[in-house]
Amino acid sequence: MSSFKERITDVLVSNGLLTREQLEEALHLQQTSGGSLQTILVARGYISEVSLLSALSQGLGIPPISLSRIKVDPALKSVVSPELARQYQVVPIACMGRTLTVAMADPLNVLALDTLATMTHLKINLLLATPNDLQEAIEAYYGSDVDDTLQEIVKETGASSLEVVRAETEQEPNADQLLSLTQELPVVRLTNALLTNAVHLRASDLLIEPMETRLRVRYRVDGVFQEGEAPPKPLQQAVVSRIKVMAELNIAEHRLPQDGHFSFEVEGRPIDFRISVLPASFGENVVIRILDKDQVKLQLETLGFAPEDLAVLKQCAEQPHGMILATGPTGSGKTTTLYALLRTIDRPEKNLVTVEDPVEYELEGVNQVNTKAEVGLTFAKALRSILRQDPDIIMVGEIRDGETADMAVKSALTGHLVLSTLHTNSAAGTVVRLINMGVEPFLINSSLMAVIGQRLVRKLCPRCKQLYHPPKVVAEKVGLLDAKGQPLELAKAVGCHACSRSGYRGREVIAEVLRLTPAIRELILRRASERELEEEARRQGMRTLREHGLQKTRAHLTSLDEIFRTTIGECVEG
Repeated sequence: MSSFKERITDVLVSNGLLTREQLEEALHLQQTSGGSLQTILVARGYISEVSLLSALSQGLGIPPISLSRIKVDPALKSVVSPELARQYQVVPIACMGRTLTVAMADPLNVLALDTLATMTHLKINLLLATPNDLQEAIEAYYGSDVDDTLQEIVKETGASSLEVVRAETEQEPNADQLLSLTQELPVVRLTNALLTNAVHLRASDLLIEPMETRLRVRYRVDGVFQEGEAPPKPLQQAVVSRIKVMAELNIAEHRLPQDGHFSFEVEGRPIDFRISVLPASFGENVVIRILDKDQVKLQLETLGFAPEDLAVLKQCAEQPHGMILATGPTGSGKTTTLYALLRTIDRPEKNLVTVEDPVEYELEGVNQVNTKAEVGLTFAKALRSILRQDPDIIMVGEIRDGETADMAVKSALTGHLVLSTLHTNSAAGTVVRLINMGVEPFLINSSLMAVIGQRLVRKLCPRCKQLYHPPKVVAEKVGLLDAKGQPLELAKAVGCHACSRSGYRGREVIAEVLRLTPAIRELILRRASERELEEEARRQGMRTLREHGLQKTRAHLTSLDEIFRTTIGECVEG
């Protein structure tokens, strides 16, 4: 009789889901480095989680289950403890008589099954679920690790620690007292738990905000803030001081703003954290920018651009000289777009140099320069020095003033490809902004090739999004009617444990790409208004931000509500 592993691999190979060579390589990796065969197959990209789940179910005769569609009885928490669930990645589903039904991703983990049977004194009935499904269900069912850690730390923090913090009501703790407090294990564990939880939530920012009677912790996930579990108010100064120590800031300074950074490992991979400390009414406000390289997409094709816009950008990026600008508000993904463009055109024979404030992600093979305003190294001054380094392609992090704009334009006119960002609300508005910064229209026409106006919209969670037909008056207003004049079928956010009840998971670009055609250049020479430029660009085939967004709603990638929130700030869905 064949073993479990043989039955699984036979199904995978016979159904064409895996080649014999891929299987042998995965087995070799398992023998040399250990770990689950299923995990190795998915991590190597040989098979998707869904296909593997189907194959496992077929090969083992074990039914699959979608955990996002069920509600677990809270009473089962006493049957399978949080520690057991997290250690063996198992979720209890039901208990009937002497039989406990559980969901697992690795049915070959005999040790886990034996331990469950021994600890619960029950017969184990097994269902199959994907690892992601299980991890999200455990967090939703048992609570996140940070919640448990916070509760444990509050209990563990002794009076000696709290006495130092409470002394701030009578006198300010000195630097030695603060440093001693930050080195105590409970404070270290608490701070680490906050940082780890932010990474697990895929947050871009972590805010620690002192209020009059409590401490507030917020995470920016997919561009929207959500409040999380916070340490008690008495531990405020301890946590802030610990973060300062990690970022090598002055823990005795509470009157002036401070900036710093540090790297911290989460699950074996280094994550970069940028720290900004600002004195506020009830203590120091801390904003932490989280730079997780594994979450950043630097492939132009995966950012969400329309195929026609991609073709325009790639064609412009292959030109030997000229300028491409990415525009939009803070947090609209401009720098990521420019990084992806650099990756597209990076070749050994090209000399690529960037000047940024700060360098967000290190790009292999690219010379990256950090501006330092405190010593006079501004964008304009750095750019002037870069031109003496014989670059082919230059990326300027941001055009902030007329001097930088002038240098960028002149660089584009002297045989360099220049990429940069500008804060404007639309692609057409970029031309007007450059003129207002002192750049002559004829210089814009001679240097500028294309302008990208972009925003980031949240993608609907694929597990819980719901199809519906919007009211006819709304569909008619935005042009979402079918050939018979009826509203098109769209999708809207619902919320499940996979998306933290938000209804959205991940973000992608909506964009308008304005290419400088002869007609557009003529308008620029006449110093035409932003509206005139946009109308002509649309006649030339430019798709506006909202039009691109509505295209994504038709494809059920995002919601109509999200497009209106992002492009015109108006909510139309009830």
